[in-house]
Amino acid sequence: MQVTVYHNPRCSKSRTTLELLEQRGVEPKVVEYLKTPPNAATLEKLHAALDAPASEMVRTGQAEWQETGLDIATASDADLFAAIAEHPILLQRPLVVVDDGATTRARIGRPPERVLEILR
Repeated sequence: MQVTVYHNPRCSKSRTTLELLEQRGVEPKVVEYLKTPPNAATLEKLHAALDAPASEMVRTGQAEWQETGLDIATASDADLFAAIAEHPILLQRPLVVVDDGATTRARIGRPPERVLEILR
């Protein structure tokens, strides 16, 4: 089972989620998405595994969101992925992905305990 955490070390929820996984013996691959931003195609794959609207992947409280000129209620998924790819700070964090070879599942760790739902 491969576990990947899209992580921002400055975010307390992200640090708590990473600690929660490590306490359970999970050694995740850590992707510091501000240093290595996902492209729109990767974001689309993450969304497919998330089982939630693409709008939940976006941090709309960031100044960069306002700069996009998008409306979260009407923006297409493709527009949201393009905005996050251009401004990775907009990616909701932490995002944890579990790939067991047969399925890929993802959860946003807000609260951090939500990621435990996809660990089996």
